Amino acid sequence: MVQDASKGEVVASSGGTREKKPNFFARIVVFIRQVFAELRKVVTPTRKELLKFTAVVLGFVVVMMAVVYGLDTLFVWLTTVVFGTPVGTA
Repeated sequence: MVQDASKGEVVASSGGTREKKPNFFARIVVFIRQVFAELRKVVTPTRKELLKFTAVVLGFVVVMMAVVYGLDTLFVWLTTVVFGTPVGTA
């Protein structure tokens, strides 16, 4: 691993020689720097986008609930037809 001078990020070296692995605390510092670098790339959605995404997710959940309910009802009907109703129950 080589530290890129322009951004301070650690990148894999292309050379054939293998460098010494940094100590535990240095790796933690590099990890935290990389986390902050990735967090700078995050784009916060606008209120309109957030409402649209929420509506899409809720709509998908409702559709999937309907599919599962329909399959459950179908399988209950199918098992009742195949095995019948037990004698002791109403």
